Amino acid sequence: MEHRVLGRTGRQVGVVGLGAWQLGADWGQVTEAEAVATLEAAVDAGVTFIDTADVYGDGRSEQIVGRFAKDRPGLTVATKMGRRLEQVPANYVMSNFRAWNERSRRNLGVDTIDLVQLHCPPTPVYSSDEVFDALDTLVSEKKIAAYGVSVETCEEALTAIARPGVASVQIILNAFRLKPLEQVLPAARAAGVGIVARVPLASGLLSGRYDEHTTFGADDHRSYNRHGEAFDVGETFSGVDFATGLEAVRRLTPLVPEGATMAQFALRWILGQEGVSVVIPGARNPAQATANASAAALPPLGAESLDAVRATYDELIRPQVHDRW
Repeated sequence: MEHRVLGRTGRQVGVVGLGAWQLGADWGQVTEAEAVATLEAAVDAGVTFIDTADVYGDGRSEQIVGRFAKDRPGLTVATKMGRRLEQVPANYVMSNFRAWNERSRRNLGVDTIDLVQLHCPPTPVYSSDEVFDALDTLVSEKKIAAYGVSVETCEEALTAIARPGVASVQIILNAFRLKPLEQVLPAARAAGVGIVARVPLASGLLSGRYDEHTTFGADDHRSYNRHGEAFDVGETFSGVDFATGLEAVRRLTPLVPEGATMAQFALRWILGQEGVSVVIPGARNPAQATANASAAALPPLGAESLDAVRATYDELIRPQVHDRW
């Protein structure tokens, strides 16, 4: 698999990573055996970057990833912190950072975490000198090797990129979220900040496996957060209306190369965007993990495909998402 430098971390990572939200069983039940098998398949396929968070399964994902990574040298494991308390700027203080960091280091079984990202904090947090001074302190104490941010909006990303200590920015980027191409990716390239592309398949919409009859379990965020009931609605289907997303996928399906899947086409589109360091599709089973990693081997998409993605976005998706995030 192709490797790229993950921004200011200086680490080389495979361009397709693994998002471990599903492994916390927040997308329906996933047993620990299934989670480990998924991790094994991903790493065997060339994945070297795993992204988790302290709230995925209330620490379950971190624990499973940590136990697995002990026997797999060369992996970069990133986690996120900040969503264990009410989402107000006053909670983003050193005492909480230390408590969250200690819990994550214990869950992961490490002394130093490779990369810690603020987990979509309130917008004012990105402008707080005290917040980033605290993160610098954790680096100096070797509690974390590097830090980054996970953002909801392009404006938040641009504010973070201007911070000299921010190593990476995690942002929703997919064929249904093109706004980051305008300013965020160019700014990150200029600053040497890595871009971690999350929600790359729009919560599965871009897998091409869903239709109007698809249903999701009550414990799946694609049921309980479809209108933003639990967290930012942009995290579910990238904020796109389900029926609109289905129509967009139908328009793009004829462009999928022979022998590839819609999901692989969608991942290959992201990898073709200059400035992307790694894309982190989730997976609930080994077959999904292996198929996602295989997208890195596809040739770059041609002009016809790129133009079709843009046209589909402009006509169907832009009115719903472009000015919101």
